[in-house]
Amino acid sequence: MSSAAKNLASKHFQRVLERFPKDPLRPNCQLQDVLAKRIEKGSLLPSQSTILSGPSREIAELKQVNALYSLLENRYKNKYKISGQLMQPKSNPKYYTDLMTELEEAPTRTWLQRMGKKLGGMIRFS
Repeated sequence: MSSAAKNLASKHFQRVLERFPKDPLRPNCQLQDVLAKRIEKGSLLPSQSTILSGPSREIAELKQVNALYSLLENRYKNKYKISGQLMQPKSNPKYYTDLMTELEEAPTRTWLQRMGKKLGGMIRFS
């Protein structure tokens, strides 16, 4: 692989990692950390792709960078808009709004609140 192409892919990876949002639900396991370790090892591709070499490897690395950019820019969310009916199923119309509320509240809960939620999920009164 030419060093110019590798540097280009590495620079794009670094740029994407700086802009990628942190995951508040899993503060100890961030996508940025995993990808940064891959860059430090010198291989931007997973170890299974050792059969690739030369221009095909460069293209594969740039495709991975493009995939990260597409996730960062929400290309798929913008391209495939979700209608209101899909977000409100007839069986449980508030399901997705409740799910979003839970995901926003979860990182700020105390240990006692988490245990209360866990026990509340185990015990249900009908």
